[in-house]
Formats: sequence, structure tokens, C-alpha cells
Amino acid sequence: MTNNRRKPIRWGMVGGGKGSQIGYIHRSAAHRDEVFALAAGAFDIDPERGRAFGLDLGLDETRSYRDYATMFATEAGRADGIEAVSIATPNNTHFAICKAALEHDLHVICEKPLCFTTAEAEELKALSQARSRIVGVTYGYAGHQMIEQARAMVRNGDLGEIRIVNLQFAHGFHSAAVEEQNPSTRWRVDPKFAGPSYVLGDVGTHPLYIAKVILPHLKIRRLLCTRQSFVKSRAPLEDNAVTLMEYDNGAIATIWSSAVNAGSMHGQKIRIVGSKASIEWWDERPNQLAYEIQGEPARILERGMDYLYPEARIDDRIGGGHPEGLFEAWANLYRRFGFAINRERGLAPAGVEELVFPDVDAGLEGVRWVENCVRSADAGGVWLDYR
Repeated sequence: MTNNRRKPIRWGMVGGGKGSQIGYIHRSAAHRDEVFALAAGAFDIDPERGRAFGLDLGLDETRSYRDYATMFATEAGRADGIEAVSIATPNNTHFAICKAALEHDLHVICEKPLCFTTAEAEELKALSQARSRIVGVTYGYAGHQMIEQARAMVRNGDLGEIRIVNLQFAHGFHSAAVEEQNPSTRWRVDPKFAGPSYVLGDVGTHPLYIAKVILPHLKIRRLLCTRQSFVKSRAPLEDNAVTLMEYDNGAIATIWSSAVNAGSMHGQKIRIVGSKASIEWWDERPNQLAYEIQGEPARILERGMDYLYPEARIDDRIGGGHPEGLFEAWANLYRRFGFAINRERGLAPAGVEELVFPDVDAGLEGVRWVENCVRSADAGGVWLDYR
């Protein structure tokens, strides 16, 4: 594997403390290739609990902060202050924290959604460009190697002209009102914290981004969305939604976003249908990519094999036959975030091609898509021009 660093990036976290569903995977991914080194954190809305958590991680007591504002201001005055920060807090806090981090000249890695409105996302994009700072968004499934294989196959014409894109992320873990007993789920169905949608933003934007990685040349022309609250107490937020889309080349797409697909473990699948062949990827079997050429036997491509395109082997860690999972996918993304940050620092090694990663434009597009879906659904499930 190519080394993408000169020295570890001094890194902090906001959120991700005790009880966090996602904090551990952020830290594991960031440390996997020693591209980042955790130096500071504001881990919890409860200052004492956050301070104790930081001490458990081995941080200096003076760098386990009561809140993010104090951390940003104090670290800015240190010669060894943090250079980047990850945001792993509820949705309603992302915009303010991301903006404050950029104003303190920090690179940002943010949980999705980046914010609630396209206006906010465009403000963050403009600020990141003005400050020459990287903003990454953790669409973690996109770090799986076979996504890059799919992208290369489309680009090289293996599928022919793209006609149909069938996407879903439909699990069953919230088919009942589990939020009544689970605080870490409760905020996801509260508009004050979750924003204008539940499953559209929480799960639907994941396959949307993967489709964008695989099909960067396609642009959404218009869409229709219908959404439901099958667990009635979640209204006005949806726990199920179906979105139809038309691309500018005439291709069509569907996205099924759901938390009430009873019995489904995860249910994230990506199927791309071309005029010559189709491919399909399932995140519960992420090391395989189905490749089906019309008139030929179906075949399964395996991660880490020499017959894959070089782009799919860049992040290979252990060779074919050994299963890799979500932690490796996140580590691949953090490695790419690190490469982009080091490039801005003038420390990226020569000869390393830029890797695809979910950047501020990906975050903006996710917010834009949710806005358009909600606009269509609330108008009665009608076709609307994408804007």
C-alpha cells in the first residue's frame, strides 16, 4: 500500500463519546494507517462525562474539553494544536460545529447529513474553499474496494450504455417503535434533531452517494418521492420512502429507503443495468461484485484479485480470500481524507493519484437530494425538476 503521509495529522473529535454508536469506528478508522493521531476531544454534552472519556482514551486532561468552542479556541493557540476534527454528533449540530471548525482553519470530517439545507451546505462549501480546507463526509460504505471496481467497469464500457439504476437501503431494525426505549435512536425520529427527514437522509443518501461514485457522468433531471410513517408516532418524519429518478441521459433509477423492512439485516444493494451487462453489490457481502453479461453465465468478482482493475486494488490490505469489512472500508476513506489534507498541507507524496472520497460536494448533494425528495413527497408524490 502506498504511504500517503509524512507525519500523522493532529486530530480531534467532537462527540463520539461513551454510548455513541459511531465514535469507535471513527477512531479505529483514523488510526488504522497512522495517518491521524488523536490529540484532543470534546466528546460529550456532559462535560465531566466527556472529560472522563478522554482520559480513558489516554488524552492529556487539559485537552479533553468541555465543549467544541473551547477546544477550537484553545487548540488554535497551541503550537501543537489540532489540524483536523471529526464531528460525530446529532444532525442538528453539524452546521454550527462544521462552520466553527472551518473558521478556525481546521479540516473537517463530518457525519452526514452535512447540514439541513442546501443554503447551509453552499455556505460551508464557500467557507472551505476560502480557507483551503478539506471537508469530508462519512459515507463509509463507499470505502469498500468493489465500489471502485464498479466505477472502473462503467468507465471502461464493460456494461455498455447505462439504462437502469436500482438502489435500496432497507433494514428492519426499526419496524417497531424501538426509540421509546433507546435514546440513541430517539433523536433520529425527532425533527428538532434529525431535520426534515428520517430514512431519506439516514439511509437513502448512502446508496445515492455510491451510485454517484460509480456513475459520475449521470446527473439527476427530475424525481418523484413518496414517503410514509408506518410507525405513526414518527410522523411527520418517514420510516419508509420510495424515490423514482430520471437521469439526463434517459436512464431511470429507484431508491427504496426504509427502516421497517421487517426481517432484513441491512438490505443495502446497488444494481446497475447497462445495454451489455449488469453489476450488483450488496453491503452484507461487500467483498463480492456480481457481474452478469447478457448471454453468458453469471460470475462473481472477488475483492483482492489480480483480474480487477488497478483502481480496485489500491486499498487492498491483505490480498484475495481474506474477508474485509466495514472497519476497513472506513479506514480506506480516512486514508483518502488524509491524502487530501496532506495535499493541502503540501505533504502529499509525489506520484500518488488522487483517490475518490466523499467531499463537501458529496455532502451538499446529499442535502439537496433530501430537500427535493421532501418537496416532492409533501406535494403529494409528484414529479419535480431537480434543483
